Order: sequence, then C-alpha cells, then structure tokens
Amino acid sequence: MVDRPYTLLSCGMSIDGYLDSPGIRRLQLSNAADFDRVDAVRAGCDAILVGAATVRNDDPRLLVRSPDRRRERLRHGLPPSPAKVTLTRCGDLAPEASFFTCGDGEKLVYCPDAAAGSTRRRLGPAATVVDTGPGEDVDVGRVVEDLSARGVDRLMVEGGGVVFTQFLTADLADELHLVVAPLFVGDSRAARVVGDGRFPWNPDRRAELVGVRQIGDVVLLRYALSARFGAEPSPGEGQ
Repeated sequence: MVDRPYTLLSCGMSIDGYLDSPGIRRLQLSNAADFDRVDAVRAGCDAILVGAATVRNDDPRLLVRSPDRRRERLRHGLPPSPAKVTLTRCGDLAPEASFFTCGDGEKLVYCPDAAAGSTRRRLGPAATVVDTGPGEDVDVGRVVEDLSARGVDRLMVEGGGVVFTQFLTADLADELHLVVAPLFVGDSRAARVVGDGRFPWNPDRRAELVGVRQIGDVVLLRYALSARFGAEPSPGEGQ
C-alpha cells in the first residue's frame, strides 16, 4: 500500500446539510470557540488542503492564528503555519488570492496534465504546480502520495464539497470532524457537504462515532473512518 498522510476532514454544516447559502457570500456556521478549536487542529498538521472553489469564493488565509501556537511550531523546527494545498481542474486561480500571498509557507497546486502548463504560467513563483496525470479531474490518490513524499504526515482537508466527496469516495480519509450549526439553509442551490458518489460508509458499513462535544451553540461530531484512527491523539481535541 502506498504511504499517505493521516487525513482528517473538517467542516461545518447547517442542520439540513449545507455548507453555505446562495444568498450570502460566506455563511458563518461556527463560533469563536470552535474557530479556536480548528486553529488548534491546524497547528498540529503538516498541510491544509482546500479546493480551488474555496480559494476563489472564500479567499481563506489558512494560517495558524494563535501566536502561542505559531511559537510552539517554531520551537519544534516547523514553519509558523502548515503548508497550503489546493486542487484545481483548470487552473482558474488568481496569484493575488490570500492563499498565495499570506504566510511564508509552501503553497502547492495540484492539477491534471492538461492544465499544468497554463497554471504554472498564471501563478508564476506564487506556488509549486504539480501535475497529477491525464484525465479531467485531479487524481487525489496521486496527491496524497506526493504529499507523503514531501514529508506531510498529517493532512487537514477543509473543503469544499467536491473535495470532501473525492477524498471520501476514494476511501482516503481517516477521521471526520463535522460541526453542525443550529440553522437551516433550505435552498437546494447551495452547496452540500458532499455530492453524489459511492461511499465506503453505507448501511452495511457504518462510520464509527467516537465523540460528541457541544461548543457553544454548535455541536462537534467526530467519526473514525479508518483503522488508523487513534494511532495518535488529534490535536486540539482533548475532552
């Protein structure tokens, strides 16, 4: 079996399973205490991965916010924040996005062979572009294999729905952190947590719920998705 990072998927959703609302640029599904929890989890990872749509729509910085956590990483010989990773089919990314301009850490962009050349020209020195081979979609199996070869032992995947679907249907996730916000979106135009696909967890193979935690007005559900879960404690998840 090919080595791959321990992979943790993290997301927030509405009660009815949506990631956002079509009427709001960025629907806030969490609260300050949960944002701090996510920051602690980030600080314990080697890389953070999001899809290109998340880079375009949310313009995330994907940095460790806490000065204490940044200093702790530096004490261990690590950069202040994890490396940043994104996946794109066509390379439609702006080098001015916060993903590329914020932080001094490594930025990696994975795309299919057909888009690799144009993506390198568009981004220039802002990121390292990695070719994942033929086909229209990014091969997430090759992504995690390459990340492992680059020394990434713990990967945090923060969305969006297309990326979650890719990792889950490929059975490449070890752990899921799912935060449920106390609201409904009620609009099928909005993005759901996952799309259609054949998932390893189904009525015949149920995911294992390993933790439930109330954090203010949201609830965190933790699921073990592979036998690798529990090999080491998840950062920021002390009960």
